[in-house]
Amino acid sequence: MVRKSFGDPVAEDLRYVVKAVVGEENFVDMYPNRSNNFCCGGGGGYLQSGFTEQRRKYGEMKANQILATGAQYCITPCHNCHAQVHDLSEVRHHPWQTVHLWTLLCLSLGILGPNERTYLGDDLKDVDVFHPESEA
Repeated sequence: MVRKSFGDPVAEDLRYVVKAVVGEENFVDMYPNRSNNFCCGGGGGYLQSGFTEQRRKYGEMKANQILATGAQYCITPCHNCHAQVHDLSEVRHHPWQTVHLWTLLCLSLGILGPNERTYLGDDLKDVDVFHPESEA
């Protein structure tokens, strides 16, 4: 959406949302970024193409870019990015958690259900979880 279509204005809108959700002090930028950011290598049907090793090889550039940030989480805006970035972290045992932007939006609003926390790290898995039995 940013690199191939709407450019930096959309990147700035997304950055505003992410900073509002996680707090500006927790936002870690990648380099290069915005319209010059690297592709994860999972879009355009590549995830379903059957060329797993080639996809992972292409994704090494993105994995190295994420690792260089030292961030605990990599926030992804779409399903293809999420699946690819998560796969890259799993197969090489990288330390980051891959999380959908919508997951953090719902978490920040207090509406993320217990069954929607699969990709959250231990630091966030129990944040604002409603337990009906505690109301009794």
